[in-house]
Amino acid sequence: MRMPSFRVDGRKALITGASRGIGLAAACALTQAGAQVVLAARTESDLQAAKQVVLEAAPDAQVALWTLDVTDSAAVRRGMIEYGPFHVVVNNAGTNRPALLSHLEDADLDDVIDLNVKAAFYVTREAARLMQENSLRGSVINMSSQMGHVGGPKRTVYCATKHAIEGFSKALALELGPAAIRVNTICPTFIETEMTKTMLNDPAFKQYVDSNIALGRMASLEDIMGAVVFLASDASAMITGSSIMVDGGWTAS
Repeated sequence: MRMPSFRVDGRKALITGASRGIGLAAACALTQAGAQVVLAARTESDLQAAKQVVLEAAPDAQVALWTLDVTDSAAVRRGMIEYGPFHVVVNNAGTNRPALLSHLEDADLDDVIDLNVKAAFYVTREAARLMQENSLRGSVINMSSQMGHVGGPKRTVYCATKHAIEGFSKALALELGPAAIRVNTICPTFIETEMTKTMLNDPAFKQYVDSNIALGRMASLEDIMGAVVFLASDASAMITGSSIMVDGGWTAS
């Protein structure tokens, strides 16, 4: 009996929202585990900077850059043919508009749904199509949130989109399972990134976060890296339709 490998040598991985934060951490993790990666984000200069970070951690890594607006379904389809097919897809691009419901505008709803839900749909649809056409065993990793399992103040739109990603992933796990394509989510708690920095500068909000994490600390980007590699590798070969909670115990209560 031999331990399944956590390595992903010879596999090509796409990471969206890859120029910073969790997406960049996922790219670093996968390259250090042996994958060839394609980093996708809207801004070329940000992607170039991200590539340097990845190469500092894995100097021999194969890294390609895809300047992409993931909310543009036609651009996703065109680029997928050029850059794919992929063995691993990390749908990480996302946003948030924390506010009371009464303060939210129609545009806030549209923008968050477009990036958090529609973009994951577009990317997964095209990636899964190519996986099946090329008979590839694949892993789709949707970056969800602990807020995909609970509620939170000023999170009506964000929670709605992350609950949608959870349902989307479970349905796809059933649909794509016969093609040996696994679909799972990673659900982090709060991490200090560009998106959360302003919120965490509020002492009351920081206290709210700290009091809900059983381990007594916020997550780091490094805490996400192991979950990404696990779900991309053969070590998770029998896991699909599941959620990996990287929440320090937030959802345990």
